[in-house]
Amino acid sequence: MPQPLKYNKKFDELTEEEKELLEINKKTIADFVEQSSSISDVNYATRNAHAKTYAAADGTFFIDKNIPEELLPFFDSEKFDLTIRLSNANLKIKNTEKDVPAYGFAVKIKDEKGGLIANFPLVNFPLFPTNSVSHFLKLFTAVNRFYIKKWSSFFSLATQAVKIIPSVFTISFVRNTIKLLSKRNDFILSFDYHSVGAYRLGDYMIKIKLVPKSTDKNFGKKLKMKEALTSYFSDHDYAADVLIQFCYDLKDQPINRLNVEWKNSPYIKIGEVKINQGQLLNPRDCTNELLSFNPFESKIFFQPVGKIQKLRDEAYKVSMQTRRKINKLLHG
Repeated sequence: MPQPLKYNKKFDELTEEEKELLEINKKTIADFVEQSSSISDVNYATRNAHAKTYAAADGTFFIDKNIPEELLPFFDSEKFDLTIRLSNANLKIKNTEKDVPAYGFAVKIKDEKGGLIANFPLVNFPLFPTNSVSHFLKLFTAVNRFYIKKWSSFFSLATQAVKIIPSVFTISFVRNTIKLLSKRNDFILSFDYHSVGAYRLGDYMIKIKLVPKSTDKNFGKKLKMKEALTSYFSDHDYAADVLIQFCYDLKDQPINRLNVEWKNSPYIKIGEVKINQGQLLNPRDCTNELLSFNPFESKIFFQPVGKIQKLRDEAYKVSMQTRRKINKLLHG
């Protein structure tokens, strides 16, 4: 294996302007979560993104027997326990027949004592619509305010959305958008899932991809997604290969340009994720909504890398703290 680039904390550093915008954004996240039960018409406070939980499940991560020797120190066991959450990216929970096919596959990796090793929130679209931290923060703030204040903040939202448009016209972004649209009616477990941004693997930097092995894309077409998943896991197992790419060269594998795919970095299989039939968690258990998949809670050598990723740390914390406070008050 050629020598990958080493992690440097400079990849994560925000400017003073970006830090100020982040503080404004955090306030709107807290405001959104405080009002989220009425926004989504549910009896609990929801997440600020990926609000709708389709299902949560126990799973297992089996390490590949042919894993490169230099990666063995990071995977010191043959298998690891997982908690997995399948979700929709929308901020608002809608009880419609069809959701926009923006799905999440969040993975919590645990040691043999149940202690957290790493959180990886994966999604079924590999790219991010902008590389500009300030543009993204202004857009996210405008989205939160729109949900809270409705049409009085529409002009601000439209203005910020227009600024994002140029960055979605990369070849990578257009190609992946067309691919997603062609699969829009496919079953949630038939999609590939991606880390979007980079993560540390010790001193190095990687991207992660989850590729299902044999899931029928047409499964449960006439069912709502929650019902389809319940039906699937009543008599099916799920298995997916876990692949990683290393960052060798910032030109081909940029850390802070999330609207293009990495190239000239081969995928390396490191293992397999399995969810056996009957492993769905009780959908009525309130603890599912208190689960946190903040990747910054991971052990230091698995943490996210990059400026957009850095925003997640503060956003997750504010959302989680507000959500836990309200839900504990609601449910005692």
